[in-house]
Amino acid sequence: MLGILSMPQQPEKTAVLVIVGGPQYRVGSHRQFVQMARHLASKGFAVLRFDYRGMGDSSGEPRNFESIDADVGAAVDALLEQGHGAIDGVVLWGLCDGASASLMYLHATNDPRIKGLFLMNPWVRSAQTLNETHVKHYYRQRLMEAEFWRKLLRGGIRPDALGDFLRSAGRLLRNRQRAAVADVENRTFQAKMLAGWKEFAHPVRLILSGRDLIAQEFKVHTSAKKIWQDLLTSPNALVTAFPMADHTFSELAAQTSVSNNSCEWVLKINADSSNWHKYKGK
Repeated sequence: MLGILSMPQQPEKTAVLVIVGGPQYRVGSHRQFVQMARHLASKGFAVLRFDYRGMGDSSGEPRNFESIDADVGAAVDALLEQGHGAIDGVVLWGLCDGASASLMYLHATNDPRIKGLFLMNPWVRSAQTLNETHVKHYYRQRLMEAEFWRKLLRGGIRPDALGDFLRSAGRLLRNRQRAAVADVENRTFQAKMLAGWKEFAHPVRLILSGRDLIAQEFKVHTSAKKIWQDLLTSPNALVTAFPMADHTFSELAAQTSVSNNSCEWVLKINADSSNWHKYKGK
């Protein structure tokens, strides 16, 4: 595997490992990971961003986010080795299924070297969440728009658009009925994510974009389960909404804000992770 390490001359004891969501490689959309890594390094934190096997410039067969536990572990090993004893803990930083992979890695390994999680728009896609998100967010928003009704009265709405809505609503009801009997379909990786969070005793920072279907799916998935809500409101979690941001934080202001948030979070963990709750909400 190939990785790029941003290493200060005298690194702090906490480092950051960027786990890329796919299909993507270590640079990130809009060079976001490059800019963030350089910003963190300027504050004294070592940052490693890497291509897991089969992605970017790394060799090997292509694999998805459910199959990279060994790759993440190897990257943590390499990051600590390059610190030559100065680094004693790692924050996992992930966007989309990179965030999901971070939680699954913790479930698979319970790695004591991981001291914090920075998760952005985690991927929890299932047939249930996709249909419910479409009905709750996209179609509901459309029904509230005056332009939609004007187009409808003028005959400007395609007949199949209404059919799409009815089919999505029907699938939602059928999936809810199936879920009441057994939660099986596409359940495996979401269950591992949940278990990974439950087993983790250190700080978790969750960022959710307002203009992102994947973030909305995460809200739908977690809102229906008390165990998720307990985790999201627990003392070691801090959830922040970026109402105007899209999935990859493509606008410069959003990128800068995420970079600053990341740096502030790592600074707090580095200062004293056992007392991090003092900073919550400040």
